[in-house]
This record gives sequence, structure tokens and C-alpha cells, in this order.
Amino acid sequence: MSTRREFLTYASLGALLMPLGRDAPAADTADPSSTFSFEGLIEQAQADALKPYTYPSTASAALLARLDYAAHGQIRFKPEHALFAKGPGKFPVTFFHLGSFFRTPVRLYVLDNGIAREIVYDPAHFDMPGDSPAHALPRNSGFAGFRIQESRLGDQARLAWQQNDWVAFLGASYFRAIGELYQYGLSARAIALDVAQAGKAEEFPDFTHIWFEPPKNQHTNAMTLYARLDGPSICGAYRFVIHRTQGVVMDIDCTFFLRKNVSRLGIAPLTSMFWFSETAKRTAADWRPEVHDSDGLALWTGNGERIWRPLNNPPRTLVSAFSDRQPKGFGLLQRDRNFDHYLDGVNYQRRPSLWVEPLGDWGEGSVQLMENGTDDEIHDNIVAMWVPSAPAEAGNRYALRYRLHWLAREPYVSPLAACVATRLGKGGSPGEPRPLGVRKFVVEFQGAPLEKLAPGVKPEAVISCSRGALSRVFTEAVPDGVAGHWRAQFDLSVDGKDPVELRLFLRLDGQPLSETWLYQYHPFHSESTAIGTPSTADTGNIP
Repeated sequence: MSTRREFLTYASLGALLMPLGRDAPAADTADPSSTFSFEGLIEQAQADALKPYTYPSTASAALLARLDYAAHGQIRFKPEHALFAKGPGKFPVTFFHLGSFFRTPVRLYVLDNGIAREIVYDPAHFDMPGDSPAHALPRNSGFAGFRIQESRLGDQARLAWQQNDWVAFLGASYFRAIGELYQYGLSARAIALDVAQAGKAEEFPDFTHIWFEPPKNQHTNAMTLYARLDGPSICGAYRFVIHRTQGVVMDIDCTFFLRKNVSRLGIAPLTSMFWFSETAKRTAADWRPEVHDSDGLALWTGNGERIWRPLNNPPRTLVSAFSDRQPKGFGLLQRDRNFDHYLDGVNYQRRPSLWVEPLGDWGEGSVQLMENGTDDEIHDNIVAMWVPSAPAEAGNRYALRYRLHWLAREPYVSPLAACVATRLGKGGSPGEPRPLGVRKFVVEFQGAPLEKLAPGVKPEAVISCSRGALSRVFTEAVPDGVAGHWRAQFDLSVDGKDPVELRLFLRLDGQPLSETWLYQYHPFHSESTAIGTPSTADTGNIP
């Protein structure tokens, strides 16, 4: 399980190189140069996939081991040495230094009319203490990753590019971006191999080489880069066209080849953190009301249904699968934007939502949600990804395109009311003995269709459960004065500990007013701090 807080700390540090623009294309590059094309990168990946995987050698491993959290944190970049600091384009590129947590180097290149020149590591491009072990690293040590800084042509008093970045690639094939609220949060990666697969260790391929394409002019808001992905079971080529918009939009074109059979192949995987939310009350687990980077999985299915699945923090690793064909999109969202619901200076209310938009035919498969138990906020414990139905076998070729939207909410907002809260409590009625084995659910919705209800008209709550009995079902407007804010309440009576699948939406005159709420409830005693959990069953088959 990756330690996300280390990334966020390192994201405020960094290392930059000398300018490699058209004025001095070889100032910090190595000879000889080589030609480059994306088509050639794909062909090379196909050829390499037929060869045994060679594990990367980490030079100076003993030295890197001494660059622990504290020592690495003292290494500061020199902004004047950024790639593209004087152009072309708006966005300088800065580089992360290797360290004990990031020991595998990535080789970086800058392109000039199809010619690739390697960017060479030089300790002189970093501010570091005189006794730092990093001084002893050789010039060919490489880098841990890179960041794309904010525009050098923008309002520097408001957003100085030297201190502000909007994209970061660091560790294996992980990358992330800020959304329109200027805050890092969840991350994405190139591929997920055998996540939560019984009897198999998860594999983390690396971006081993990255090529930066200089922007063609000063006005473009896009950066283009290419990456080679390599691991024991895979070899591939990726192209990123990264747009600085209201948030960040990434167009990704990838072709990869499998060296080995993969039991669970995750396409467009997203990784986040969920500790606890408003769903279930905790007893002094933490002083904050909620702690999470994302609070739910949103689905827009191939047949047009909109689904919201609140996240859980389960007692064990569990996977839910939502079968589909030609999905329109899915994402991990942070819907709760109220600071008072977090009370934390790390600004959970500003964490971006990340939406995956498939481009082209993705065929049959399932969106799979992996939830792993955690007792702290420092661990990523949530993964969402597309898993094709067809077996992922050695020799298979995959060519896919998709778009990632890093925004405050999903890019294609549903006309239906959205689920805004899920709350659990003891069943029964106040003032009466509370029955054992009965749980009360309160699910809140808000949106335009509910604002248009005539006075005295109540929507119907359409509810189903996989087992147990439902009672005390009703809907009401939330008495907070907010237009279109309604809640559905019901009690669930159930025996045993097996999970219960719940499904709910609001309806009026046969027409849906809300998206579909899905939840997997794992029965627990009210005195427990456990919350509802998913199972390894196929929990979300989409009709």
C-alpha cells in the first residue's frame, strides 16, 4: 500500500535542470542523440515484450538509502534551472531528486524535431546541505520524476510558477494533477496488474523513459509527453496530451503488450484514500468529522444509468464489480465541499474529483472497486479501474484511448438529483426500545428535479435489498431551507453477518428523479466503529 503523504511532502520539494530550449538544446544533454517517434516507441515495446524482463539497476543504492525522509526533504530545486524556464511555451518542467523512497530512476529526454537528447542529472542543479549524501551521486544517476509548473507568463504575484505546479509524475507509473480548486489529492497510474488478487502479488510497472515535446508556441495551454512502460508482465507506450483548463484534462493514447498472463488487468486505474465520512459515527477515532480524498464512485453506464456508490473502509480487502459494456465514464469523486465537515488545514474539501472518459470501443468488462481497510490517512486504500471481460493473456496487444478530467465534480453532470450524504444509525423509533439487528438508513439527494416538486408532493423511494426486510420507508424534505434537498429513510432488519446489497432511487409518476444509490452494508453492532463493507461478489451487475 503506497504512502501518499510522503508524495505530498515531496511534491513541495524538487529538482530542476538547466534550460533546454531552442537557444541551448544540448546544454545538459548527453550525446549521441537519437531519433524518436511514437510509432517507433510502440514497435520497440512490442519487440521488447517478446524478451525477458530486465530489472532496472539502481546505481548507488547504499547512498540512496541514506537519503531518508529528513535528508531528502533538505534537497531543494533551483527554479532557474527548469526545463523550458525561458520557453518555448508557458510551462516550465522541474525534476524530483532520487531518494530512499524513490530509488528507481526514470530517463528523461527533450525532443527537437524528432531528435531526442537525454537530460543529464547534475547535483549542481540542486540546493542541498554540504554533508548531503546526494553530493556523491554520479552524473548519470537520473531522476525520480518531474512536475509541470504553472505558467511563467501568468500573474506571478498571484501564482508564481517557481512555487506552484499542476501535474506531477513520481513513483512507478503514478501521476496526479490538481483540479480547479488548486489542490492535489487522489492519483492515477498507467496500469494496474493483479490488484487484490488472491495468491498473487500486485505488480507495479515503471515509466522507465519519458520524452518531452517542446510546445510549438507561447499560447498553447497543452503539454505533450511520451512514456515507456516496463515491468515483468508488460511493456507499453503512452502518449499524454495534458491541458491546463479550468482544472486539468489529460488525453491518453496507450498501446501495451503482455509478457505474462495477468489475472486482473486494470485499465485507467485511479487510487485514493478513504478513512471515514458521515456514514457511520465513530467513538474518538479522530477529532475530525471526516477524512477522505474521495467519498464515492460515480458510474455512467453504457445504457445511460447514473450510479453513486459511497466508499467504505472495510475490515478486510474487498472488491466490487459493476459489469457493463461501452461505459460512458466512471470516477472517484469528492462531492462534499464543506470545510466544516473536515475541519482540517490540509483542505480535504478542495481535493479534486477524477473522471475517466473512455474514447473508442472498450467492449465488455466491469468497473471494479477495491476497498482496503485502513486506520490512518497516510495510506491509499481505494482503487477504481476498468477490467476487460476477456482473459488477459501473454502476447495480447491492447490499444486504448481515454480522457482524464481532474475537476471539482464530474464533467458531464447528470440532470438527475445527486446523492449528497449517506447516514447510518440504530433502527426503530425514538422513545421506544430499539430492536436488535435493525439498522436505519438516511440517504440524502439534492438537485433540480426535486426543486420542481409542487407543494405537498412527495417522491417515492424505490428500494431493494439482496436479503433482509425493509420497513419504515418514507421520504421528506430536509428541513434546512435548501431547495431540492430531500432524504429517504428506511429500516433494514437482517440476521447474520453476510453483506447486504442495497439499491435506491427517487421516483415520481414512474419517472426517476435521482441517480441510483448503491450500498453494500456489512451488519455491525451499533457500539462498533465498523462501517458498511463490500464483498468479493459481483456486486453491481448493470441491467
